[in-house]
Amino acid sequence: METPNLAAIRALRPARNKGRTVGQKRPLKPQHLWASRVRLELAANHRDLALFNMAIDSKLRGCDLVKMKVIDIMASGQIKSRASVLQSKARKSVRLGVSEGTRASVAKWMQDPLMIGSEYLWPGRFPERLHISTRKYARMVRGWVSAIGRECSAYGTHSMRRRKVTQTSKKKGNLRAAHRRQHTGHGNIDGWSQAGIQPVTQKDRHCRRRKRDVVGHARGTARDDERLFHCH
Repeated sequence: METPNLAAIRALRPARNKGRTVGQKRPLKPQHLWASRVRLELAANHRDLALFNMAIDSKLRGCDLVKMKVIDIMASGQIKSRASVLQSKARKSVRLGVSEGTRASVAKWMQDPLMIGSEYLWPGRFPERLHISTRKYARMVRGWVSAIGRECSAYGTHSMRRRKVTQTSKKKGNLRAAHRRQHTGHGNIDGWSQAGIQPVTQKDRHCRRRKRDVVGHARGTARDDERLFHCH
């Protein structure tokens, strides 16, 4: 007796991103950084403050940030001002600068009893977990964002990477200059568009040039008026 082939019945599962904001995450603004830093300092949360500052300064991906070791940032009992980290995705070593405020927060975190005998800079809660996971880091970022009254679904771990690069690109008006000064691990500028950093268009350059010409003309007119005043 032949058995007819029945259609496969699959359980209806909701989409994992249903009801969530998908797409590129927004970069954090300077006022957001200051608000988060003040809250972490008032709460005396040394680990979160050190991790927050290191994420901003290093511009590393979450997978590379959570795997940072003590020897990467510390030598002879002192916190380095320049460090080198091997990226797991690009397989390239990237140099990162550590600001004075970040060095102070990391030095205070190193004095915590949880750091005694730890190989990694951000140790996990359990002995079998040597460092915190990327999911834990993502939850921490959502907590920082929601604590300052922002929509946590609009921001993510990539918002920490984009902060300095976006600011440099807007200030300089030159994406190539920002690429040289703030390397985020992308091999070329084309990869920046995927990271949410849009290049400066010809229209933007024209507007900046026109604004610069107007300011220069106003200053020249003011100098001419000042010379005429002194002559009279």
